[in-house]
Amino acid sequence: MMKKFLTISFILLISKVFAQPQKVVADKIIAQVGNKIILRSDILNAISDYKRQGQEANLPPNPECSFLEGQLIQKALVLQAERDSLIVSEEEVEAALDNQIRGFIREYGSQQVLEEVAGKTVYQIKEDFRQVFKERKLSDQMRNKIVDNIKITPNEVKIFFDKIPKDSLAFYESELELLQIIIMPKASKDVDEYVMKQLYDYKRQVESGVKKFEQLAKANTDDPGSKETGGLYNINRNDKFWDPTFLSTCFKLKEGQISNVIKSKYGYHIIQLVSRSGDDAVVRHILKIPPITEEEIKLGINKIDSIKAQLLRKEIEFGAALNKYSDDEYSKNSGGQVSGRDGSGFITIDQLDKEMVTLIKNLKPGSYSTPQVFTDERGQKKVRLIYFKSRTEPHRENLKDDYNKLSIRAVEEKKQAKLEAWFKEHLPFYYITIDNEFKDCKSLKEWLKFAAKN
Repeated sequence: MMKKFLTISFILLISKVFAQPQKVVADKIIAQVGNKIILRSDILNAISDYKRQGQEANLPPNPECSFLEGQLIQKALVLQAERDSLIVSEEEVEAALDNQIRGFIREYGSQQVLEEVAGKTVYQIKEDFRQVFKERKLSDQMRNKIVDNIKITPNEVKIFFDKIPKDSLAFYESELELLQIIIMPKASKDVDEYVMKQLYDYKRQVESGVKKFEQLAKANTDDPGSKETGGLYNINRNDKFWDPTFLSTCFKLKEGQISNVIKSKYGYHIIQLVSRSGDDAVVRHILKIPPITEEEIKLGINKIDSIKAQLLRKEIEFGAALNKYSDDEYSKNSGGQVSGRDGSGFITIDQLDKEMVTLIKNLKPGSYSTPQVFTDERGQKKVRLIYFKSRTEPHRENLKDDYNKLSIRAVEEKKQAKLEAWFKEHLPFYYITIDNEFKDCKSLKEWLKFAAKN
């Protein structure tokens, strides 16, 4: 019952924002749990979007049944969460919304493309998501409450492993455990001043009527996300993913006014306020990123060399060196871990960038790399030091080498059983209706049994 719950719920959530009207055919309520309703369009749009994302081959059998089951589960958990007075704060919802919007912008390439695809501003997208995110968090809280005290013993892990057919045991490729310290070379003061003078010159050209702001932005901005639109962005005062200095500057301007040069975490900007309505605003900006010269890169390499020397002499531990010297907040927060696609600290070599593969080619576990200059996804040059912590050998799944992975799966199986038992106990006390078109869904057998009584 619960296995596909999170995946299906997330797809349904996304479909509420990106669903196209023509997908909806004769909408109606197809199910209800308590006062929580489920529409046919919720299910059909989700399936269509799943196919649109190239996932048609991964659709479960009888997808309408599976997607409806996911929604029934979520509605029941939300209803119970409300009965149990569980609370999701507005701050939690807002943070989740901000993270989701950032994910969409990365996926679509820019805020402008995202808004064009959705046919809505970022602020409108967030409002469309708000209630859905709140319900999702409530259902997660309720699920966690049900399985909160589930523990696993070594004997239970062994029993779980022994149940796996020998020909079904996973084969694991060699996995690496890598840590990194990243230094971001900074432009010289002279280069910073030159870039600022450029931006002030653009400001003067617009204010004197020599050029239009959008013309200068198209020709000169270093922001690929707004270059083609002349630096244009639709923003909202409450959008947390904007740089705070950039955002606050926007809302201090009068319509048509151009800011002085400001510095954000991305570089230097001038901003023009095009229009404003309450907390919404339309702005244009020109971003200039001060170029890094070979001299600054050499300084970064020298710094990495110095850090490596301290580590080799055991004058400092890796964690302390990371906190003291690394310029990359993300890697600091993850302990310097180079993560795999699943967020694991063990990563296969095919998941590394080509530059890193070359860097660690001749390294052995327990050793440090030479400093390496690399270019990140934003085109910025950085310098890194890699610590090759460990490597596993290719092997068939076994208790000795894969105990942690097996214990995680064993715990999940135990939680699954607890959830199944919880639903069987609680379903009789819910008001449930399910449309007759789903009466032959085998996965809804338990739900249909209790829906028939209403």
